[in-house]
Amino acid sequence: MLRVFNRVLLGLAGLLLLALGAAVLVGALDLPRHWDFSLPSAWPFQGPDDVLLTAADRRRWRHRQWWWPVVIGALAVLVLAGLWWLLGQVRRRRPREVVLPAVDDPVVVVRGRAVEETVAAEAEALDGVERAAVVLVGRRGAPGVRAVLVLSPGAVPEVVLRRFAVEVLEGARTSLGLGRLPAEVRLRGVRHRAERVG
Repeated sequence: MLRVFNRVLLGLAGLLLLALGAAVLVGALDLPRHWDFSLPSAWPFQGPDDVLLTAADRRRWRHRQWWWPVVIGALAVLVLAGLWWLLGQVRRRRPREVVLPAVDDPVVVVRGRAVEETVAAEAEALDGVERAAVVLVGRRGAPGVRAVLVLSPGAVPEVVLRRFAVEVLEGARTSLGLGRLPAEVRLRGVRHRAERVG
């Protein structure tokens, strides 16, 4: 959800800045006069001498009772929305624990870090995997796995991915008693330093 919101927010901000930049550029470079075309009457900048807000516009609402409360309220909303967005970026998305589905009480809880370390160790034990990094994502009652597998030279990615899904992920899902364990896996090749020849 937050990822979609970020993309929409960045897209809208980009379009707004692009439109504003184009409006300022057309007026500042006096392109209508140089290229012999006319701008719509609603265009904010008609020439290089135009300003964003005229003196009359800046003083227009100052004598109204509602002006300052509205300005302060709007700025407060913008600041709170910015803080909410910032906290959403840094908020911990990894579940600290996984709740195992159990028929009887008490509820069984497993540390998230233990699950991550176990899955990573089993992944590194596979042929063709040099290193593995695993983090849990999602909710504590419905976790998912995000893994990065660094493949050793000569490893076949398709084979490694199939073995990881069948042997490691399926084993973890069964051990935790989960109905499903969605995973996002990224494969990377191990990097070697360049060797001098000759």
